[in-house]
Amino acid sequence: MRLTQLIKAFVRSAAYERRFLAKNPWDLSMVVWIPLVTVLLVWWIFSQTQITDLPIGVIDQDNGPVANTAVRYLEASPTLTVRQLYHSKAEAEVAILQRDVYAIVVIPDDFSRHILSGKSAPLILQVNAQYGTHSGIIQTSVQGVAGTLSAGVKIQRLIKQGMAPSQADIAYSPIKIQRISLFNTATNYQQFLASTVIPALLHILAMVIGATTIGRELRDKKLGHWYHFIQTGRPNLLTINETPNTNGTSNTKETLSTKKTLNENPEQTTSRVEIANTNNNQGIEIKESLSHKIPNHVSVAVLLSGLLGKYFWPMLAYSVWGMLALWLAAPQDSIAISSLIVTYIGLLLLIMLSFWLGAIFTLRSFSLRMGLSSTAFISAPSYAFAGVTFPYIAISSSAQYWSNVLPLTHYLKLHIAQLQMQAPATISLPIVYGLTIAAMIAWLLTALLTKRALAHPERWGAR
Repeated sequence: MRLTQLIKAFVRSAAYERRFLAKNPWDLSMVVWIPLVTVLLVWWIFSQTQITDLPIGVIDQDNGPVANTAVRYLEASPTLTVRQLYHSKAEAEVAILQRDVYAIVVIPDDFSRHILSGKSAPLILQVNAQYGTHSGIIQTSVQGVAGTLSAGVKIQRLIKQGMAPSQADIAYSPIKIQRISLFNTATNYQQFLASTVIPALLHILAMVIGATTIGRELRDKKLGHWYHFIQTGRPNLLTINETPNTNGTSNTKETLSTKKTLNENPEQTTSRVEIANTNNNQGIEIKESLSHKIPNHVSVAVLLSGLLGKYFWPMLAYSVWGMLALWLAAPQDSIAISSLIVTYIGLLLLIMLSFWLGAIFTLRSFSLRMGLSSTAFISAPSYAFAGVTFPYIAISSSAQYWSNVLPLTHYLKLHIAQLQMQAPATISLPIVYGLTIAAMIAWLLTALLTKRALAHPERWGAR
């Protein structure tokens, strides 16, 4: 197979796909507008990088000086805000059920008197643990307030007994914890969640495009037409105007000059045509059997080149959106250029692999509907198995096996290591090699399944 033939197959397939996208706004939006809006929307959702002012309620049954100080400390905490003081537990319960507040702090009777007399006094926290992130932050903040209040009371008592302030501090807490945050020191949720959610959503959209791009050729019974065009260059796209009708197939209209050529040279065309008069008597409608024709010989090399051309425009668009996502996710003043390059290459490989996987699921079942269902089953929950929001080592062994199969898991390991942990680029190179090999194998498998589909035109047309 000559290189020029493969290049022509690539160019023809790209031209074929460009023409389809130009005439189908919905498919074009899946390539251009939807991923762009997705990237910007997710980044805007996490534009407030830190969680602050989580609303809580307080039931103050004591109304003493220490209780009032506790309420002021709760309000002063940056992550909390006292939404309202409640007078009954029933009223507070209604507020939690309506999500007006996420927790209730109960200050019991005689709280101040027990504290001032040296007795222990409970500070009761009732938190809605259904929201894991909210409840975790609230519990940590209330615990910090309780610790600060307790330390103040204890140190003041020791000082009154004649101990120096520095000695009182040591006596209250002889062992202290020195906590050092290694990564994401500012607890930036935009960097932690948004930067990883965006690749996951691009992965889902890419698999959908992979399924629909080849699946619509099967659905519309145009797979043979596509292969014949990328192999021979006929019919000329410049002289054909396809308009889809209601049943998903397409009508092919040619100009009168094309009709004249067919009549004068019937032996030069490989398809049989049926000519009918149109309603406006201005053209000729030709129904081609070429789209249903089985090719005499199918070249895997031509299919490989043609598939690259068919997915050229989605890959070009998603490479731009991937670059935008990394630009938003990376703090440009602290990330090495080698880390950015490795991460970008890994993202491109993930997107390309997603295209091929979507195509494989569709070609394997000869059904666009089944292909889309399979892509949803694989890609939609993949973020939950990636170990970002839930620890990888905490999930079951079977879930870990499934997580290791998913390509998103390996890319997010690379993404976090390079953009958040600032690890050397060489550490993530094995992941890049693995994604490269997986993408090449999936590409070859897509070509082989396309060849199989071309040999079974009786199965074309499935929804």
